[in-house]
Amino acid sequence: MKTALLFGATGFIGSHLLRDLFDSPDYSRVIAVARKPLAVSHPKLTVLIGDLASLPALKPQLVADEVFIALGTTRKHTPDEAEYYKIDHDYPLQAAEIAKANGARSVFLVTAVGANVGSGVFYVRTKGEVERDILALDFDHTHIFRPSMILGERDEDRPRERLIIAIWRVLNPLLIGSANRYRGLTGNEIAHAIAKAARHQTAKVQIYHWQEMVALLRM
Repeated sequence: MKTALLFGATGFIGSHLLRDLFDSPDYSRVIAVARKPLAVSHPKLTVLIGDLASLPALKPQLVADEVFIALGTTRKHTPDEAEYYKIDHDYPLQAAEIAKANGARSVFLVTAVGANVGSGVFYVRTKGEVERDILALDFDHTHIFRPSMILGERDEDRPRERLIIAIWRVLNPLLIGSANRYRGLTGNEIAHAIAKAARHQTAKVQIYHWQEMVALLRM
């Protein structure tokens, strides 16, 4: 029985992943690090209140076999690029560094399709840089998930995003061949794929786009 360490449990993917970790017979304990108490409870759950600034002080408690990182923000919520970089790069990297130092063997990281350190687009470059730096930590197993459009109903009212999602649902079947990596998946589906990947770890490094995530869902 393993211990899972989850960052981003209040997010759209992370909240679904939290439930999958509860349901998995592989884990006896799930440690979730969040900025505020969670609205869920479970016998497996331990909640630690923290953020990037307080993470070093939590280090003795961040002991797990596997670390799951579904952290992220939006330009709407974090328009300042320096603050955005801290949340999308610095926080995931420090979480992974501490987990690795405490004995974690596997890391599961959610980034985005097109992640590329050489990109001129800030968002895509940031995702590429966090991938690069977490890969450099040399976990026994590194799993990187690169979703495109994340579909599904959110608690927060986002009219513009709802319109884009509706358009994407129409486009989805048209994205074939090499373009299929841009197909959308729901937050729940992405979480299920991550949980499935945790049960089937073979390669040292595995990157999952739409096609690879769908294959996991069909296992």
